[in-house]
Amino acid sequence: MKLFLTDLKKYKYYSQNKSSVVLFLTTQGLWALFVYRFFNAVYRSRYNAIVKKPILVLGVMCQKWIEIVTSISLPYSAQIGSSFYIGHFGGIIINSQAIIGDNCNISQGVTIGVSGRTKNRGVPIIGHKVYIGANAVIAGKINIGDCCVVAANSLVVSSVPANRTVMGVPAEVVSENTSNGYI
Repeated sequence: MKLFLTDLKKYKYYSQNKSSVVLFLTTQGLWALFVYRFFNAVYRSRYNAIVKKPILVLGVMCQKWIEIVTSISLPYSAQIGSSFYIGHFGGIIINSQAIIGDNCNISQGVTIGVSGRTKNRGVPIIGHKVYIGANAVIAGKINIGDCCVVAANSLVVSSVPANRTVMGVPAEVVSENTSNGYI
């Protein structure tokens, strides 16, 4: 649960230090992250399969409940780094094989998913300190470099080098501005 505490610390920072209890009771993104972090820890643990499997079945049910209530899908098998922040809840779908680095922020309506054919089929790897704007889609076997900004309503289907801002459908590099002002 150490990773959840890094998430909570970031939420506290963005809320100008509201109480952890108030944040946990009123913030849907934290609900989803708590369930994700708990069952991800079980998934990655070395528990015996006899213990692990029933807990993960419960995890699927809990994640489905969270998905119905918050419209946030964070499968426990995804790899999400520390200090993850969901700016607004709703319409967030992250593929179960996605890899997301530390200190990333995503907004509502974001999809991080599978795309491509044959050897190009895959799921994105997202670096550290990446900001993903509202309704952005990142799909396919691509890499998003550290400190990138993906603008709202963009469709990213090719890799993005570090320290870039991308925008459009399909997304193209529009500047060398980093995510420093966003994270």
